[in-house]
Order: sequence, then C-alpha cells, then structure tokens
Amino acid sequence: MRYCIENGSKAGGQMAISYNKLWKLLIDKQMKKMDLKEATAMGSTTLSKLSKNQPVAMDVMMKICKVLDCNIGDIMDIFPDEEN
Repeated sequence: MRYCIENGSKAGGQMAISYNKLWKLLIDKQMKKMDLKEATAMGSTTLSKLSKNQPVAMDVMMKICKVLDCNIGDIMDIFPDEEN
C-alpha cells in the first residue's frame, strides 16, 4: 500500500511515498524496526506511519539518515501515483 499526497500542481496529480528502501537497508544492517525506533527516539505513531508508507516529519527523516549514515533518497521514494 502506498500513501498518496497532493503535489500542489494545477494538474491535480497525486504522489505516492514508499519506504521500501528503508526496510531493505535495515535488513542489510541487521537492524529491526524497534532498533531504529530506539536509536532515533521516534514514537510508536511515527513508526506506524513509516510502516504504512505515510508521510512523517522531515526531522524524523534526518534522524533516520544520521543513524543509518545515509541520504534521504537511500530510505524513501516519492513518485507519481499510478492508481489515480
């Protein structure tokens, strides 16, 4: 499931978020979601949003990047939603 957000264009297109790269990176680093939660001090609600491919605050994304030593493009994708 992908979460769709308005992209603000006049065309009215939708954008989808995917954190599949984040989950793969956690596997590669032999980390669990709860390890990431503790290392970033994120709340359960934020972890739930990530699991559902919903938007989270940029400061959370920055903490994740710092903990995993990566860039934001290494943990998420934003692309046109083909379902709409």
